[in-house]
Parts: sequence; C-alpha cells; structure tokens
Amino acid sequence: MTRVVAVNGSPKMEKGYTELILRPFIEGMREAGAEIDLFYLKRLEIKPCKGEFHCWNTKPGECMIKDDMQTVIAALKRADILVLATPVYIPLPGEMQNFLNRLCPLVDPVLTTRNGRTRARLHPDFNIKKIVLVSSSGWWEMGNFGTVLRIAKELAEDISVEFAGALLRPHSSALTKKGPRTDKVLDSAKKAGLELVASGRMRRNLLAAVAKPLMSEKAWRKT
Repeated sequence: MTRVVAVNGSPKMEKGYTELILRPFIEGMREAGAEIDLFYLKRLEIKPCKGEFHCWNTKPGECMIKDDMQTVIAALKRADILVLATPVYIPLPGEMQNFLNRLCPLVDPVLTTRNGRTRARLHPDFNIKKIVLVSSSGWWEMGNFGTVLRIAKELAEDISVEFAGALLRPHSSALTKKGPRTDKVLDSAKKAGLELVASGRMRRNLLAAVAKPLMSEKAWRKT
C-alpha cells in the first residue's frame, strides 16, 4: 500500500483555495488505494527551528524540539509520498516555512557534490520516494509560482528524492465559479492523484489541465 503524507500550509485550511485542488487530488490517491495522513499546519504547534543541528551532530534524525512536529515526523517515517500544499505568499505562509525548516531530521548528515551543488540524502529512517507540490495563486499568470516551485524542487534534490510534479492553480478564486471548465480542472486533479499512486507518475496533460486559464487576463484584472 502506498502511504502519503499531505501537508496543507494554507492559513485558511479547508476554506482556502489550495484545498479546492488538494481535495480531489487526495480523493484520486485514495481511489487508487493509498493511505493518506493529512495535516493542516495552522492547527499544529510547530515551533521555529533553533539551528542547533542536534538532529545532525548529536542524534541524527531526532529533533530536540518537542512539539506537534513529532507527530508529523512519525507519519513521514511511514510515507512513500510527501505532498506539500500551499498558497503563494511572499513566498510561503509562515506555517509552511517553519515546517520546511523543521524537516532537517529527514536529512542524513552525509554530504556530496552533484553538478556543482552540495547535496545530501534522505535519512535511513525515512523511505519517501516522491515529493509533489500542490499550490494556488491569486494572480493570473503562471510565473507567480516560480519561487514556490523552486523551493519544492530544491527540497527533493537536496534529499535525493524524485520531484514527481506540481499541480498549480493560478487565479484560484475562479474555482468558486461552478461550470464545465471548473469541473474539468477538479476532475484533472483527481485523475492526477489516481495516476500518481497507480503508475508512479502524472501525465503532463493532466497537470496542464489543472493550470488551464478559467478566464482571460483582461477579465481577471477587472475582478
């Protein structure tokens, strides 16, 4: 059975636009037989990283801070796939940034150099094979995802895990307007989740359908 940890960093949690894409994506993974642990960071107490590197130098893989991150780490030890779900802020909501910083225990303190960059690998206690990004943006253009997308890809590269793709939804408020085009976006998100678990990958045309414009830029700027 494929085990998935999905982390929603939107401060609006179930009421946010990120949830509108994450929900059908999770439904698709469940239909394919995956077991899902879903966390809303706003509900958790996750303190900032202290930068002591206790999880590297003293007890590799173990964080010295005792808070709700311990529950998430326990789930990540069972996970095959990590889904990062976040709206685009500047660049991330604070809760998501804290969470990413606290992932240091997942990193084995054995460094190497690949293509001129210092990289690491996943700690042996973890078996994550893929990282997926689900992100929503209020702005019309896809370029607004650039920084968030790079963060997710860098995390995967840093721990030598496959970045399996991104479900990116621009001008996400348009998802609240019901209709065939909106239905197509949500259905594509669900199919992407099903495909990820069933075959290990998501077709590019499905990811493109999730990101397809629901209105013209001119119309969006009038909203």
